[in-house]
Amino acid sequence: MYLLGYDIGSSSVKASLVNAETGKCVASAFYPKTEAEIIAVRPGWAEQEPEMWWMNLRLATEAVMNESGAKKEEVAAIGISYQMHGLVCVDKQQRVLRPAIIWCDSRAVPYGERAFQALGEELCLSRLLNSPGNFTASKLAWVKENEPDVYARIDKIMLPGDYIAMRLTGEICTTVSGLSEGMFWDFKSNDVAQFLLDYYGFDRSLIADIRPTFSEQGRMTAVAAAELGLKEGIPVTYRAGDQPNNALSLNVFNPGEIASTAGTSGVVYGVNGAVNYDTQSRVNTFAHVNHTADQTRLGVLLCINGTGILNSWIKRMVMPEGISYAQMNDWAAQAPIGADGISVLPFGNGAERMLRNREAGCSIQGVNFNLHTRSHIIRAAQEGIVFSFKYGMDIMKDMGMNVQKIHAGHANMFLSPIFRETLAGVTGAVIELYDTDGSVGAAKGAGMGVGIYKDHHEAFATLEKLAVVEPDLVHKAAYEDAYQRWLECMQKIVN
Repeated sequence: MYLLGYDIGSSSVKASLVNAETGKCVASAFYPKTEAEIIAVRPGWAEQEPEMWWMNLRLATEAVMNESGAKKEEVAAIGISYQMHGLVCVDKQQRVLRPAIIWCDSRAVPYGERAFQALGEELCLSRLLNSPGNFTASKLAWVKENEPDVYARIDKIMLPGDYIAMRLTGEICTTVSGLSEGMFWDFKSNDVAQFLLDYYGFDRSLIADIRPTFSEQGRMTAVAAAELGLKEGIPVTYRAGDQPNNALSLNVFNPGEIASTAGTSGVVYGVNGAVNYDTQSRVNTFAHVNHTADQTRLGVLLCINGTGILNSWIKRMVMPEGISYAQMNDWAAQAPIGADGISVLPFGNGAERMLRNREAGCSIQGVNFNLHTRSHIIRAAQEGIVFSFKYGMDIMKDMGMNVQKIHAGHANMFLSPIFRETLAGVTGAVIELYDTDGSVGAAKGAGMGVGIYKDHHEAFATLEKLAVVEPDLVHKAAYEDAYQRWLECMQKIVN
């Protein structure tokens, strides 16, 4: 018996097939093999075609089924992880009305700011746990004002994962966790945030039916089964945004536990057992996958948009053609801690919530033409990403979350020794690396939702720890000096 997990990212769609009995991944694949296109018609805009997600999901499904040799009748359940905060609009025939506005699109910032001021900061923070900011509700407000013909035809709005579930099952539904990430959930009334709907002039009928995160959320239609080469009737039994799902994948469910990822964007995600929020909304609080009305489990999310995308930009624009990421890491290791005075602010991928939704741009400071080489630039870029993590983690610390241990998958920027050594060195946190990823986690979430696993302890009993990175006390001062120099650059854009 197998569990199928999908991770719908902005760079690619990944599928993994997990043996339910052993908990081991037997096959995985992702498409496209180069980074997926992000449509940027104007500066600060970022859109993708939902049909592209579906096309890549089809290719990934075919690949894992062929690689594993599994029979379609052996797939017991499907789980979905997805890029957060996106907006997909469909009409009554479930046709997409416009490209999806994805997470790193910053056009809705002024809409969220006006709502925050008009409704009152205390009301928003105490009930949404965030400013309306640049989230899904504010993106919909932009559509309502700027594309009224499109808005008039909307039957339901969805997150990217809701869209994929719709394509699989023909049913449109969502979760409390999903609604909270879009600013549609009121934690005080434990219901849809009617006060925000009223402010923006949204009809409640636009909101999809709500299902538990771990539950049957529809069954695969004959049409989808034929497209994917799977069996009709397979239940979809789990869905979550990529960061709550990443925490699930690392068995992070309880207060005080921390998960991190560093793909296109970078995230530190901690679970809080009490309602709390950052008064400046620089880090955000959403319902975790196991949050219920009776059990408070909130995910405190620090997100830095400019993370792996900076590293990939360096690879494309600075490095010789054909150089791999592993070779880049070798080059970076030739430069000393602190990159001989270069500081990189990695904020070139849209408005940063940590900077109160400012679009600061990326900057490289301290370059000496007679001293610095590509090695210095690569190292400084990786250090700049880490230092932005440190800056945000200090905000989380002020909320009462002291990060002493970080769980992370052995993937993306965590493959770089310099990245993880710098992160441990500058934060003082121990980093534990695990053999897992979002699509594997989604598969195991599906196993919990369908009842194959009785709880998360059983689902993640086979989670394999690959390595532990301890803080380097010998070079602690060097990391601190480099961070303080970076912080001086940072203060210029914050103040």
